[in-house]
Amino acid sequence: MLIDIYIICLLFVIGLILGMVSIIIGIKGPLKNREYFNCCDNCNNLYKWYELIPIVSFFLMRGECNYCKKEISLVYPFLEIISGMLMAMSYMIYGFSYEMIIMIILTILSIIVYVSDFKYYIILDSPLLVFSIVVLILKYCFFGFKTFLVSLCSGFLIFLFMMIVRYIGSKIFGQESLGGGDVKLSMFFGFVLGIRLSIATLVIGSFLAFPCAIYYALSNKGREIPFGPFLITSLYLVFVFMEPINSFLSVVF
Repeated sequence: MLIDIYIICLLFVIGLILGMVSIIIGIKGPLKNREYFNCCDNCNNLYKWYELIPIVSFFLMRGECNYCKKEISLVYPFLEIISGMLMAMSYMIYGFSYEMIIMIILTILSIIVYVSDFKYYIILDSPLLVFSIVVLILKYCFFGFKTFLVSLCSGFLIFLFMMIVRYIGSKIFGQESLGGGDVKLSMFFGFVLGIRLSIATLVIGSFLAFPCAIYYALSNKGREIPFGPFLITSLYLVFVFMEPINSFLSVVF
């Protein structure tokens, strides 16, 4: 019992740190000039080590950059706390297992997608590539070559499906209806969940995005919707509630 508390606390601290790193990747990754990741994205002054402590630094700096005085959004410490909580919960729910590792991966990727897509309307390729490779390796190590091959094929089939949807949508609406990053993110769904649950993830993600789409349509006509955060949230929900969703799909279909 005591060792469990120690592991949970340790994962929470690691989650805070990885949450901060994920935020920095989401902010700096899409920029052309990203020589230094530990600097202010406004004035480019390098932060000192104590200005990079998750949560603590936000309050020490009074919510603003010490150099240019630009306000730091409350969203960032909030995401760090969420990251810590989710990583601690990964052990509480699954123990040391394949599912725990995947939940940690999804937490990191979710934060990167949230920050980069909401801020720049970009989903970075490199995190998707790295985590796709890691997931496929984990599939092979935990479940064998057959599951690895099925997951690989599922990812590419979902990718082809979304490319077709993107092409048809572009022809119907006369403009790009689905971002390339969203298509690549959907391929990652196939690697993690397989075809059936990936389709369910896309459907749930569309429903989650619908209220935002209505709001943008009524208040900011023509504004692009960052679809990635809704998709990654849907992926997280489907993964955590995989068993009941699978049971529901088995009954319906």
